[in-house]
Amino acid sequence: MKIATIRQYMILLMASNVVQIMCTSLYGNETDRLSLLEFKKAISLDPQQALMSCNDSTYFCSWEGVLCRVKTPHRLISLNLTNQGLVGQISPSLGNLTFLKFLFLDTNSFTGEIPLSLGHLHHLRTIYLSNNTLEGAIPDFTNCSSLKALWLNGNHLVGQLINNFPPKLKVLTLASNNFTGTIPSSFANITELRNLNFASNNIKGNIPNEFSNFLMMEILILGGNMLTGRFPQAILNISTLIDLFLNFNHLSGEVPSNILYSLPNLQVLALDFNFLQGHIPSSLVNASNLRVLDISSNNFTGVVPSSIGKLSKLYWLSLEGNQLQTHKKEDWEFMNNLANCTRLQIFSMAYNRLEGHLPSSLSNFSTHLQRLHLDGNAISGFLPSGIEHLSNLIDLSLGTNEFTGTLPEWLGNLKQLQMLGLYENYFIGFIPSSLSNLSQLVYLGLHFNKFDGHIPSLGNLQMLEVLNISNNNLHCIIPTEIFSIMSIVQIDLSFNNLHGKFPTDIGNAKQLISLELSSNKLSGDIPNALGNCESLEYIMLGINSFSGSIPISLGNISNLKVLNLSHNNLTWSIPASLSNLQYLEQLDMSFNHLNGEVPVEGIFKNATAFQMDGNQGLCGGLPELHLPACPTVLLVTSKNKNSVILKLVIPLACMVSLALAISIYFIGRGKQKKKSISFPSLGRKFPKVSFNDLSNATDRFSTANLIGRGRFGSVYQAKLFQDNIVVAVKVFNLETSGSQESFIAECNALRNLRHRNLVPIFTLCGSIDTEGNDFKALVYELMPRGDLHKLLYSTGDDGDASNLNHITLAQRISIIVDLSNALEYLHHNNQGTIIHCDLKPSNILLNDNMIAHVGDFGLVKFRTDSSTSFGDSNSIFSLAIKGTIGYIAPECAEGDQVSTASDVYSFGVVLLELFIHRRPIDAMFKDGLSIAKFTEINFPDRILEIVDPQLQQELDLCLEAPVEVKEKGIHCMLSVLNIEIHCTKPIPSERISMREAAAKLHIIKDAYLRGN
Repeated sequence: MKIATIRQYMILLMASNVVQIMCTSLYGNETDRLSLLEFKKAISLDPQQALMSCNDSTYFCSWEGVLCRVKTPHRLISLNLTNQGLVGQISPSLGNLTFLKFLFLDTNSFTGEIPLSLGHLHHLRTIYLSNNTLEGAIPDFTNCSSLKALWLNGNHLVGQLINNFPPKLKVLTLASNNFTGTIPSSFANITELRNLNFASNNIKGNIPNEFSNFLMMEILILGGNMLTGRFPQAILNISTLIDLFLNFNHLSGEVPSNILYSLPNLQVLALDFNFLQGHIPSSLVNASNLRVLDISSNNFTGVVPSSIGKLSKLYWLSLEGNQLQTHKKEDWEFMNNLANCTRLQIFSMAYNRLEGHLPSSLSNFSTHLQRLHLDGNAISGFLPSGIEHLSNLIDLSLGTNEFTGTLPEWLGNLKQLQMLGLYENYFIGFIPSSLSNLSQLVYLGLHFNKFDGHIPSLGNLQMLEVLNISNNNLHCIIPTEIFSIMSIVQIDLSFNNLHGKFPTDIGNAKQLISLELSSNKLSGDIPNALGNCESLEYIMLGINSFSGSIPISLGNISNLKVLNLSHNNLTWSIPASLSNLQYLEQLDMSFNHLNGEVPVEGIFKNATAFQMDGNQGLCGGLPELHLPACPTVLLVTSKNKNSVILKLVIPLACMVSLALAISIYFIGRGKQKKKSISFPSLGRKFPKVSFNDLSNATDRFSTANLIGRGRFGSVYQAKLFQDNIVVAVKVFNLETSGSQESFIAECNALRNLRHRNLVPIFTLCGSIDTEGNDFKALVYELMPRGDLHKLLYSTGDDGDASNLNHITLAQRISIIVDLSNALEYLHHNNQGTIIHCDLKPSNILLNDNMIAHVGDFGLVKFRTDSSTSFGDSNSIFSLAIKGTIGYIAPECAEGDQVSTASDVYSFGVVLLELFIHRRPIDAMFKDGLSIAKFTEINFPDRILEIVDPQLQQELDLCLEAPVEVKEKGIHCMLSVLNIEIHCTKPIPSERISMREAAAKLHIIKDAYLRGN
């Protein structure tokens, strides 16, 4: 039964046996009253005044949420304070309510542990403590002999699962906590269980065979864990099952072909996000009650069986993310039969291997269909006219296919559409004006096609949030009405032929977060009104013909993260107001006609965060910019006048010459489109490449182009795209265990990460090689200096160890600061906590300027709440391996959960390796001696004896310089190593955070560089 149904049943049950009693305290039970008052004292915040009635002037049976039994003495039997916003702890005094039957404290903010005293209440039937922030382990409830339902989901409970529940329990919900270990077979002793939910924890291992003893189980939800092995045979014996959720685990092998013969009552089957393979089970024909079938994101192959059309009650069918195929007309037969599923509302076959034309039988689909996802295939031909009859469509996603022809006007008849994705196809002609009829539209993706003409009027789409028509051949001015759509948060019209001026109506787009107009022919001034868009985080206006000055008002956009004004005709100086943008991460003003002094505050403190090449009139700024000094100001006093005239000496002739010498930089890198995979949340576009593209670019993956190997594959150097950009291609060896998971985890991480110290990704490739095998690769920006491991340990061309690459102290400090920046972003960015889990020198790459970039996100772990510690299940595709020997934190080596503190430890080890020049697995580190302990033993007095000899030599050369120069270098090195000591503490809670480490390292770097 659903939660709401159960609760209604309980309320009716209570109403038939009890009434609220209002009488004098003479008849009340003093123990119950005092216990409730103690409970109230433990509440620190009561925003809805739910406990206001709890006072001495009102009989306790009349207090809000309290029900007492009818006969005397009037003992409390129910306490219901659901969703009252209560903050505080659950008082152990509730254990004195010896007649309590029903306890509802769910959907509040209770903290601390569940009182052990609740385990002594023999009359207790139902406990609802869901959706709080309770911690600790589950108390022993075996003595609660009447307990029938226990709801503890949505808390922070920890520990291994043990059977400390009464044998008559019928409902047990422990979902969305932090439980670890395996599922004990003793759970099968609770033979009357009907609803068991362990979803979204950190549970490993197999489903016990003893589960076949469940004779009454109806709902079994085990999704979102790390369960392994083949499909559990014990499940097939639970013939009473109605809902089965095994999704988001690590199950592998084939699904038994008789699964739906064995489970005739099944209504929901969710096996998505596993590693299951083989054909779709033939027993589908027997699943007459099936309403939901979701086997997406597995490795199912073959053709969809035509018998799927016999699932007459089906309303949810998701087969996306597999390797299902259609090569000939007969393979599409299942589509004809799906017309019999008259209740079908959601149907997805996105990201499979569908080829050919969509059958006309699509027009016979149920008019109840709301979501149709066929994107990510190779479907060709015109857009089927049968779609017009699906009048209740909310979401139509046909992107990344090979559709051709023009878009029909009948699209405007699908009045319920909220999502329309037709991107990455070969549509031509005008964008139909009838799209303006889609008043419910939230997302419109037409990017990467061949549309020309103008953008139709979209002013009626007042619910539109995302508009992406980039990478087409549109020739028009920007329609001003799109900026009057109050809900719009993302506009991408880049890579077209838009002309005219930037509309001043931009100031109306108060909710706009991302604006991309780059690579067009826009001209005129950038309007000051752009500064009124206070929600903007991304502004991309590069490669246009904008002129005039950069608006000072841009400094008002406090949330701005990325600003690109490159390759325009902008003049005058850089507004000092940009220095006030504390969240600005990337600034590109290169190749304009800017002049004057470069600021030195805010983002301008970090020379790697902004670009301004091609502006020959600039001066000043940070020393590493190597710009000329700005002209000085002269004070000239006139003997014949009483005033002092302030004059600027401006070498006009020189400036004019420079201005004439600056050429207008324009990149005309071809007009052919590159297809992309789009991530709407950030509007990122990845050029599409095939196996053949990568094979040709690497000379058939020749060893001559091999630049590295890892545990899951090899890395090749290549030249890609029509620009012959030099890239690094990481090819995954899919025969290696864990490589599939690594590829998916890295994709999930990189789609939402943007930071100057993370390796930039160009694109990804999921394809088939020449032998018909799966092929997966990631294409990164090539880092010319290679990885840090090679930089530390490689010799010169002659193999002489004396020719080791020399890394200066300043470079080492900069590298470690870059790493701290990257990890601080991963741990503390607003998208949630991200753990790298495999930080080591070979995963740290350097560009020509020795700027460090963190790469290889194959073991990354995710969390979106405020907790810092979590296990592998926080990444859907997490692996058993938690890192590399020598860099793994002690708690992870012992099997405990990974955390941000685990990354901090690895960071500390890398820092030591960089300064001491010894691998953490060096032969000297044995018998309990680690590189961290070795450093701590010698710190600070003997530190110069153990650091890299190159650093010793560099500091010795400072003897000819003033004494304070050498002392500054030694002090800097000691300060850095002191941070390392705080990063590699054995106990995770004693380590500093990356935010603190990064802040301290920036101070050290700034202090050292000021003295050199």
